[in-house]
Amino acid sequence: MTTRRPNDKLIALATRAGFEVEWRDAHRNTQQVPEPTLATLLDRMGLPCGNATQIRHSATALEAELSGRRLPPLMTAAVGRGIALPAAAVKSGSHYRIELESGAIIDGRFTAPKGEEALLAPIDEAGYHTLVINEQRMTLAVAPPRCYTVADAWRTLRDGSGKSQGSDADAPPLWGMAAQLYGLRRTGDGGIGDYTALAQLAERSARRGAHALAVSPTHAMFSAQAERFSPYAPSSRLWLNVAHIDPAAVFGAEAARAALAAAHGGDAWTQYENLPLIDWPNATPLKLKVLRTLYAQFSAHERAQHSPHALEFHGFCERAGRALEDHARFEALQAAQLAHGGNAHWRNWPDALRDPRSPEVDAFAAAHRDEVDFHLFLQWLAARGLSHAQHTAREAGMAIGLIADLAVGCDSAGSHAWSYPDDMLQHVSVGAPPDLFNQAGQSWGLTTFSPRAMRTQGFVAFIDMLRAAFAHAGGIRIDHILGLRRLWLVPDGESARHGAYLRYPLEDLLRLIALESWRHRAIVIGEDLGTVPPGFRERLDEHGIDGIRVLWFEDAADGNGFKAPGQWDRYAVGTTTTHDLPTVAGWWCGSDIRWRNRIGQTMARADGRDPEQVALEERAQQRADLWRAFQQAGVAAADVEPPAADNAPVDEALAFVAATPGPLVTFPLEDLLALAEQPNLPGSIDEHPNWRRRMALPVDAMFDDAAFSARLEVVERARRAAVVNTAPSPDVSSEPDTP
Repeated sequence: MTTRRPNDKLIALATRAGFEVEWRDAHRNTQQVPEPTLATLLDRMGLPCGNATQIRHSATALEAELSGRRLPPLMTAAVGRGIALPAAAVKSGSHYRIELESGAIIDGRFTAPKGEEALLAPIDEAGYHTLVINEQRMTLAVAPPRCYTVADAWRTLRDGSGKSQGSDADAPPLWGMAAQLYGLRRTGDGGIGDYTALAQLAERSARRGAHALAVSPTHAMFSAQAERFSPYAPSSRLWLNVAHIDPAAVFGAEAARAALAAAHGGDAWTQYENLPLIDWPNATPLKLKVLRTLYAQFSAHERAQHSPHALEFHGFCERAGRALEDHARFEALQAAQLAHGGNAHWRNWPDALRDPRSPEVDAFAAAHRDEVDFHLFLQWLAARGLSHAQHTAREAGMAIGLIADLAVGCDSAGSHAWSYPDDMLQHVSVGAPPDLFNQAGQSWGLTTFSPRAMRTQGFVAFIDMLRAAFAHAGGIRIDHILGLRRLWLVPDGESARHGAYLRYPLEDLLRLIALESWRHRAIVIGEDLGTVPPGFRERLDEHGIDGIRVLWFEDAADGNGFKAPGQWDRYAVGTTTTHDLPTVAGWWCGSDIRWRNRIGQTMARADGRDPEQVALEERAQQRADLWRAFQQAGVAAADVEPPAADNAPVDEALAFVAATPGPLVTFPLEDLLALAEQPNLPGSIDEHPNWRRRMALPVDAMFDDAAFSARLEVVERARRAAVVNTAPSPDVSSEPDTP
């Protein structure tokens, strides 16, 4: 006899809405999501279920959305494959018209028997097409079979075609760097890495053979709250971080110096520039003060005279449209609220200001037009700076150029959530369930798109975000790409263990990513680390999305040591480490272990032994295993003992990863400089200087450094010698026909 749960209708509603009412923990035990948690999460998806009547009404509303009785605003499809429409939405014998983006028209008639799916003939042209049935219009997003790949980028560089003639084995094994943008140095940067330093790094690294430069997220932060600087907790993923603007980039060094003098900040500017750690709360406001002076001059002179810069700025604002205006209004509103003792979170603002379309927000924008325009001006300068860095990378010879980092979510208090209230999940946080490393689970304080709103709104917000990420880059790295399949959601105020997985329309999202990838001629990398569901990586492979493989996680199949380079995944980007993991030098000496113990992340042992000492002893064995792998791969001398803990074999690690068969490998600057400290220590806030470390050398000086230059030679030599599997990857016979 089956045991029934107390509220089967609630469980049925949650399941229909996409929640997984059961999940398996790190010990492979099945856990059931508490019903109060499901009820809260459903309510925050707009499906109230506080009583039986509400559950019934919510179930009816959800079923109307999912039943297919009406065509959705957008459906995805694949090039060359038949398109099935919901039977309930189409009458047999009805005529239809497809208006292709190219301008061509396809007319047809449905002939499916009653009750069966209506089929459209395959469409061979990728793009956003319009399907017209009677008076109904909907978008057909027809995607190429896979994303633009590293091999496509190489062919574009080589012959300018970008066409996929032959296999991906035609491309040589490419390599690139990875940089924390904020940590770059150059003379005159005011203490924060900027887009000019990024362009310098791109140019210099391209000269040394690099074909890609992966960058930390450049998403917009909070101008009125400089103390909030984690690049993975942005205000908006649509706009850019204005703290990285170089004031001299557009208006010249003399104008920037004059603006700094007007701000009486010359001494402080130099002081911040010389610090080993970024002083975000002070350096950012000073830079904004300088930029305000430049804006005042721009408004008084260039805009009044309709100069080329003014016309360019006007065109930028026109193209960006209402979305940019919303962000600028949010920035001005938040600053005004804080200046008058108000709350930073928009949900705590006066009722009328919580709605971006309210008359009161319009009135505020009109009364503070100059302040709103200042934030438009900042976004123009930021976009100009980042675009220049990408153009510099490509002009210097990179096949890919910048690889932008797309954060998994945005801060619920930010402009993205305020501007898209109907598209974003409210009063919940993205996180992770309890696991072996974090028994309390994780709640990151981030929100993201509602899958229900994605369907009902035609995926508009998701597409806008993709286009923003691709806009100034040759590729994107999607943080926690597992979130395209499901995300762990925690109600605000609850423990992270009291959450549930919510499923997302994976196939639709993968198709949209592939379509935008080809439209922008940019590669896609998915951060697929952690517990990966069976078959998920294969899905990414099918869609041409490269995963990531990190040295520390590439264990041999027999559990004895590390994989040889040739055994690494050829459909993934190899790297020595990531921003959340120890550097080669830090791992070798155990810096990460000491840091975790110092800030209280090490658990006491039942046997009473010192957990730090035990971890260091285990690391010593791991060092021996890694050194043996280096020797077997021929990148370290045979019959030599592993180097001491304070003498990390960085060159050998670089050569080892460079020998892996993936289409691209990337190396963080921290490893190319043999630094011991990592950019971020997960689970810490102020205990570790996360997102604050600066490179010791300016960009130009790095390339003049003998040790740094020698490591680039090591990488280039090992990469040229890399053995690449020559088997073709799927669907590479011809270029997708994209508008």
